[in-house]
Amino acid sequence: MKFVEYPDRELMFLALANKVAGQLGDFLRQQDRVSLCVTGGSTPGPVFDALSDVDLEWGRVGVFLNDERWVPETAPRSNTRLVRERLMVGRAAAATLVPLHIDTETPEEALDALSAGLEPWLPISVLILGMGADMHTASLFPGGDRLADAMEARAPLLMPMRAEGAGEPRITLTAPVLAGAMVTHVLITGPEKRAALERAQGLDPMQAPIRAFLGNATVHWAE
Repeated sequence: MKFVEYPDRELMFLALANKVAGQLGDFLRQQDRVSLCVTGGSTPGPVFDALSDVDLEWGRVGVFLNDERWVPETAPRSNTRLVRERLMVGRAAAATLVPLHIDTETPEEALDALSAGLEPWLPISVLILGMGADMHTASLFPGGDRLADAMEARAPLLMPMRAEGAGEPRITLTAPVLAGAMVTHVLITGPEKRAALERAQGLDPMQAPIRAFLGNATVHWAE
């Protein structure tokens, strides 16, 4: 793991956006199409803003989320809504948004269709993960009802997840998909999450799921 500390969040967001843009450009020079897998929540919004106007061949880029809450895209807690409003604008509007939500009552009903759309964009070229204070990442929550299955080496691409701290039912990329990324960044802010990251390094991934993805990751942190 490489840990990078920044003097403030604004500098961190811009630096990460520039790093990701450069890596996507490198992959685009080597491959016909590449993928960018991003975290939801409030933290990555400024990174998306900076990335959205970068001069890349976005038409060859597939964008998809680490995970999604099972809510309509119009809902305030929809990660898909965040990506559409903050990343898939400007030049980046030419990218393909690979869905991680369709209008079914439960995530179980959507697994086959969503997996079929996701598969052509794997392995992930550039991955941006977040982390909660409970050391979850994507929707791999400690105590999640399907966590053990999702952490298995032969897990399917996607898995539904329900957990006490998750709120709504979720759908998440599984551990082998996330671990297969060519480049991994972890974006965290604040002293609580830095302390959680330090704790995670000494725990089993079932207790601290982020631990499974730190080995080759660059962690970006600002207070």
